[in-house]
Amino acid sequence: MRYSVLLLVFIVFGCQPKHDIPVSIELNKRWEFKKVTDTVWYAATVPGNVFSDLFENKLIKDPFIGENESEVQWVSVADWEYKTSFLVEKEVLKKKHLALNFEGLDTYASVFLNDSLILKTKNAFRSFDANVKTLLKAENELRILFEKTSKYEKIEKEKLAYDLPEGGRIFTRKAQFQYGWDWGPKLNSSGIWRPVNLIAWNDYKIEDIYLKQNETNESESNLSIVLNPKGSFPNTLNFEVYVNGLLLSDIENVSDTPTEFAVLPITIKKPKLWWPHNLGDPYLYDVKVIAMDGGKIVDSISTKYGIRDIELVTEKDSLGEGFYFKVNNVPVYAKGANYIPQNSMQNKVTAAHYEKLLNDVVEANMNMLRVWGGGIYENDVFYNLCDEKGILVWQDFMFACAMYPGDEEFTNNVAQEAVENVKRLRNHPSIALWCGNNENSEGWHRWGWQAGRSADEKDEIWNNYLKVFDSILPNTVSQYTTTDYWESSPKYGRGNPKYKTEGDAHDWWIWHDAYPFEHLTKNVPRFMSEFGFQSFPSYEVIRYINQNDSISLSSLGFKNHQKHIRGFQLIDQYMQLDFPVPTAPEDYVYMSQLLQSYGIAKGVEAQRRSKPYNMGTLYWQLNDCWPAVSWSSIDFMGNWKALHYKVKRSFENVLVSNSIAENNIETFLINDGLQSEEGFLELEIRTFHNETVWSAETQIVVAPLSAERKYRYDLREIKFKKEDAYLITRFNGRVKVDFFVAPKQLKLKSGAIQKQIKKTSHGFEIAMQSETFQKDVFLYTDKKGHFSDNFFNMLPHKTYTIYFKTTSETLGNLKLKSFNTFVR
Repeated sequence: MRYSVLLLVFIVFGCQPKHDIPVSIELNKRWEFKKVTDTVWYAATVPGNVFSDLFENKLIKDPFIGENESEVQWVSVADWEYKTSFLVEKEVLKKKHLALNFEGLDTYASVFLNDSLILKTKNAFRSFDANVKTLLKAENELRILFEKTSKYEKIEKEKLAYDLPEGGRIFTRKAQFQYGWDWGPKLNSSGIWRPVNLIAWNDYKIEDIYLKQNETNESESNLSIVLNPKGSFPNTLNFEVYVNGLLLSDIENVSDTPTEFAVLPITIKKPKLWWPHNLGDPYLYDVKVIAMDGGKIVDSISTKYGIRDIELVTEKDSLGEGFYFKVNNVPVYAKGANYIPQNSMQNKVTAAHYEKLLNDVVEANMNMLRVWGGGIYENDVFYNLCDEKGILVWQDFMFACAMYPGDEEFTNNVAQEAVENVKRLRNHPSIALWCGNNENSEGWHRWGWQAGRSADEKDEIWNNYLKVFDSILPNTVSQYTTTDYWESSPKYGRGNPKYKTEGDAHDWWIWHDAYPFEHLTKNVPRFMSEFGFQSFPSYEVIRYINQNDSISLSSLGFKNHQKHIRGFQLIDQYMQLDFPVPTAPEDYVYMSQLLQSYGIAKGVEAQRRSKPYNMGTLYWQLNDCWPAVSWSSIDFMGNWKALHYKVKRSFENVLVSNSIAENNIETFLINDGLQSEEGFLELEIRTFHNETVWSAETQIVVAPLSAERKYRYDLREIKFKKEDAYLITRFNGRVKVDFFVAPKQLKLKSGAIQKQIKKTSHGFEIAMQSETFQKDVFLYTDKKGHFSDNFFNMLPHKTYTIYFKTTSETLGNLKLKSFNTFVR
């Protein structure tokens, strides 16, 4: 929601009309904070949080470095106080209605204005309004007391005759990952994490706008604009509707009272549809509504809107029950990742961070992100950018890996949280799905949470689950939006055979159960909404953790940034299966990233080859919330790991993918686009001595929205050593390289890589060539920047041009690694 200001009205209309519009003033200056038991106040940043404020005032060490996390745990068990003073002009004080709006208080807060208690809160995901007309003066003091979560969690826990999984966090409506996760720190924060605004108006204020799409065809789209007003207006209002700056409709004689909505029907001729970026243009309309009392503007509101139809299709079939999304009646294969908060200190995430990360998503050919349920309902900028860039959003409600209470106070709190966030996000065309929770149902049915409980206790806990996830949340979604709802992700846990035939799946047989990567090629579900594997982050991140230029993986500080109890062991265990295990730390980091990309790409390509049985692959996870060893493909510093470069290739709209079994090759062409492609499919088996031992060619047509096997060949008819050869597959300029044995079994040849570096306006151009096949060439430098490609294979006698985007003027320390140096 964005309120008009007078300057904007001048620009749009070219003259100065009469107006009496609401005024919104952000209170983000002169904030101070202190521990309640202390006497000294320190400067605070709002929006912010207590950890970042303490760090900025040098009262704690950086919790992201070494073992510092353990030294700041006292912060979460203390109470904190914030205060500011502010002036209010006479013209504002004269307004009939004055309210303080708090967009996000984390979490148990008591708010005082001029020493009067005006508000108590207990939900970081809700906004709160306080009527302050009788209290506000020309000079004011605003004070907020934040109490430790453990105090209230203990009170709630004592009301129950049993323990609920998983700990005290379940009673507190805030970001669950702040209590610690297997990829993130334990930094249970408090503070004013979203803006505080003073809002003043007289008779009428538009609270909310909802654009409801009624019917759309090629010639027109019929919409209803639903306005939710606040205030009682004595006269009849007129509403002017502007679309893309042009007056589309002037609707007269629409009357409003405080209990009524204004419903404004509009028609857009020859509508341009919104599409995921890999299928078309994510077109957005600018919509502005102005409420008029005669010639006087009383309020206005603007939003962007994408015209599209989207639905989750879950139809029974002979194999079970499908799970896929249709956009504008086109089945969409979902390609992407799971998204977590970008920083444990949310105020550190800037608009530039959002822009970069979501650009990285598009560049890697992803069309969907799943906003995971243990984080936050993201800031508006996230969804705005997903709209603009054509990225679908699977949105979890903020419940993860636990069972939650079901008392009236808790469920009422959750119900209001759901209403506010569904209404806030419902105009975004990128929102494809609302999902109730992450793994709560699986945990209850498979993780031993029912053990030792009586039948009555189990019934009560499960009925409380149903109260929230089978009643409150789906009813809220259906009442306030047309978006589909899914109760829990996954539908079935991996212990249930149906996980492969119905709904979405989280396949953690890989990693948690240490199954080999080949498991992914033989066990493809209908929609893979989670699977993953860890790797080490970039050298830059490791140096930051250790505060040392050397790459040390053995320091206690670095080990603290591996939050999975078996993490280091599992990486090593998998590496021994398929890869050489280097002893040098720098090489081990490189190998871990190759290992991660190798395994996840097996899964991605097997799932895409199984289309339309499988219609989506979202790996765990896109990003990090702190510097860590984790499942991410982009590390905390924004560096792409090998996995992100790999999935960029594996997520291309038209993909060449080979399934190589012991004795045969099957070549698939997958096309997620709306246009067919025709061309020659070429296959060649070549040795590392640059000899061709077999080749074939056939002309093919790749249909839209298809996945088809286009070639099959029996390897027993070809005489060659599998460890000494590789397969090259070409189609319309695409080149795919595959191998017949595990990486550690390859008999690669040594050979130099020549490179030439040329300065460009945006960084450097690097031309590379080798007389020998080079596997997984990795370029790196201590200069901050981004390589256009990395961890790539080089065919002999072919020039590869890589661009390094950077602000640095020099690149003298450019280095590279090749997998060839690790095997012979």
